[in-house]
Amino acid sequence: MVKIRKPFLIANWKMHKTLGEAESFCRDFLPRVKDGGRVDIAICPPFTCLFHVKSFLASSPVKLGAQNMFWEEKGAYTGEVSPVMLVDAGCELVIIGHSERRIILGETDAMINCKVKAALQYGLLPVLCVGETLKERQEKKAKEVVRKQLQEALEGVEKTENLVIAYEPVWAIGSGLNASPEDAEEIASFIRGLLADWWDREISSRLRILYGGSVKPENISLFMQKENIDGALVGGASLDPYSFAEIVRLSVYA
Repeated sequence: MVKIRKPFLIANWKMHKTLGEAESFCRDFLPRVKDGGRVDIAICPPFTCLFHVKSFLASSPVKLGAQNMFWEEKGAYTGEVSPVMLVDAGCELVIIGHSERRIILGETDAMINCKVKAALQYGLLPVLCVGETLKERQEKKAKEVVRKQLQEALEGVEKTENLVIAYEPVWAIGSGLNASPEDAEEIASFIRGLLADWWDREISSRLRILYGGSVKPENISLFMQKENIDGALVGGASLDPYSFAEIVRLSVYA
């Protein structure tokens, strides 16, 4: 099966890596992904490492991304980082609405909507995360939940190709469990269908939909073989340069 959409692999380091650890990762990882023509790759370090990691990525095909941002340009928002600051740091994309922020930090769909709009306004690629809990899946509500999250996050957003959707079933994040490729494909296809209905089929067919949830070298090929899955948002396995490089390699040849 030949896909029209270029694979996209995003490393989400979460709250990991000091400057020294980030540098060590880059020195080991980047030589293994010199040919970035067949796949898009991004690394999303913690905020403290953005400028340092960017200095290593400058001569590589790998993009720099952030794990979160606030929606205002500046102001009295202690501890927050603005889209302007991310652009200044060299970021090209930003993860928005990750389940850990929704659950642990109480991030709402309305807040996520503000962040998506701000990212687009300042030229950042939003990587919008959606996904259901185990309870919601057991109650057969996965599609209902994903529809609501997607609809509210994109409220008032004009149709655009400058968007990536990451389907991350909450129960699979960091658990060692993962949705079956068939289950992930079902939701990815559902998401693409929603966007075709809300926006138009042409844009929907070009938007990339990623899978996130305990992705590793042993299972990436199974997900990449699915028609509507175009890459992965990788957590734990992206902390090891050799593991993430192998995920990148396998995604190209799936």
